[in-house]
Formats: sequence, C-alpha cells, structure tokens
Amino acid sequence: MGTPLVLLDVDGVLNPFERPHRGFKRHRCSPNGMTFKLWLNARHGRMLLDLAESANAELAWASYWCDDANTWIGPRVGLPDLPFVPIPRFPGMDEGGTLGGWKARHVAAWADRRPFVWFEDEPDATDCIAAEPGVADHLLVSVEPREGLTEAHIDLARGWLLARSGQDTG
Repeated sequence: MGTPLVLLDVDGVLNPFERPHRGFKRHRCSPNGMTFKLWLNARHGRMLLDLAESANAELAWASYWCDDANTWIGPRVGLPDLPFVPIPRFPGMDEGGTLGGWKARHVAAWADRRPFVWFEDEPDATDCIAAEPGVADHLLVSVEPREGLTEAHIDLARGWLLARSGQDTG
C-alpha cells in the first residue's frame, strides 16, 4: 500500500484567486520568464508539515507548477523541496478533456496505487480521480479557489488520514 501522500495544488489552493484576509503576502514569481502575482500565506507550510508528520504521510506537489513550485512557492510558505507530479501543459479540451480530468489522469498514474489526500480546486476533479483505473483509496479535499486552503481543509484531511491508519483522530 505504501506511505500515504498529501498532494498540493498551488493556484486556487495555496494561492487564492481573490485578495485574502489576514496572513497572506503578495509575491511576484517569474517561472520561465512569465511573471505572476501570487497571494501566499507563510502559515500554510507549517500546517502542511504538521499534517504530514501527524499522519506519517509524504507531501508532494500536484500542480501545473511542477518543479517550479519548489523554487517559487515552497520557500515562500515554508516548505522544503518536495517531489512533484509531472503534469504536462493542458493540450485543450479535444485531447485532454477537462482540466480536472487531465490533472486526475496524471495524479492517479504518479500515485501508483498509494493512498492520498489531494487539495484541489478544479470542480470536476473528484469525479475524474474516482474514475481513473487503479486509483488507490483517496480523499479529494475540494478547496474554494477564491478563498484557498483553510484549517478546516487540513482538519478534514488529518481526520481521514488518521482514520484510515487506525490512529485516534482525537
């Protein structure tokens, strides 16, 4: 079965689409020469590290940012370099289906039958990941992209991970 994974999307999850309330700071990031303005919260790193440690899980990026998340996102939220799902550029609806379906296909293949929690904001990702052949036991934590990741999302993931491992969710 393997160590469970905690998979992180960036845009809409760690980087909410609307100006957040407290705790967020504006950052300029320029992967591949394209400049983005992101809202990032340094508390997210500690929350995610605590989640992974308490559930004996491994953190990984599941975002179009791929390895660029290690350069541009991780240091700004307090995360170390993490493995990442290699999600290629979306080829469009004709070839790739929906964004959620395209990402789900790559997440399922990369997770390789390991159980996982996935923090994701694509509205169809839940149905798409469940439809992937051979996908392991998983929980897709649907994040409202205008608000981003909250403590309630972390608590939901922790409860699921601890319950499936037989630990007390206390």
